[in-house]
Amino acid sequence: MHLPLSAAVLPLLEHLDEVGSTNQELMARAARGEAQHLSALITTNQTAGRGRLGREWIAPPGKTFAVSVLLAPAEASIGSLAWMPLLGGLAMARAVRSLVNDREVTLKWPNDVQIEGLKVSGLLSELVADGSGVIVGAGLNLTIERDELPTSVSTSLLLEGADPGVDLVLSSYLTQLTGLYEQYLGGELDAVRSGIADAVRAECGTIGRRVRVELPGGGRIFGTAETVDDQGQLVVKDDANGSLQHVAAGDVTHLRYE
Repeated sequence: MHLPLSAAVLPLLEHLDEVGSTNQELMARAARGEAQHLSALITTNQTAGRGRLGREWIAPPGKTFAVSVLLAPAEASIGSLAWMPLLGGLAMARAVRSLVNDREVTLKWPNDVQIEGLKVSGLLSELVADGSGVIVGAGLNLTIERDELPTSVSTSLLLEGADPGVDLVLSSYLTQLTGLYEQYLGGELDAVRSGIADAVRAECGTIGRRVRVELPGGGRIFGTAETVDDQGQLVVKDDANGSLQHVAAGDVTHLRYE
């Protein structure tokens, strides 16, 4: 497959006809010293993809794409790398918004993208073994029909009236991602100084919503999402005691869509 637009945006992009997981393949290449900053892999046939919390990600061949990009700024701190997943989610939200008309497109913290409350894209970011960078992986539902959707709260670009083709949507995403990365870098990898924190807050549909948060350790929070703090954590006002809980990782469910 020839990907002229997206390859122009990211020259280190490689298309794979089939792969188990673009994240795992890029991770392995990084470990062998075969991947560098802005190396990327894309496929429309990912056979062993993973979502958040180890969930399986399976999609009909040719009807979605999966792309993984290595972001490895020089001498970045772990704190600054923690914003990379949100950069990916924000980039995908903006790319999708440019392709669908008259639809509300929002970022669901930490990095799902929704159209009118239905998930069209999910992202999974992973720290490379030596801590030098983050692999930002994204999957997008392109032409999945309604009876092929993985859940009742999913959708696809096709179902929302858009069928732009792989290259156009991929190039749009990569343009947004590299642009946001350069903005972040220009602010010395400071989310507040660069304006990235404000941009995420402005486009995060989780803020202001009643939520249930499943925590990695097995705990659960019910409350209202108040904001995203300067470290990229979701701040939830806990129904149980009114305290503000800063959530660094968790599975968030919007309890009501308005």
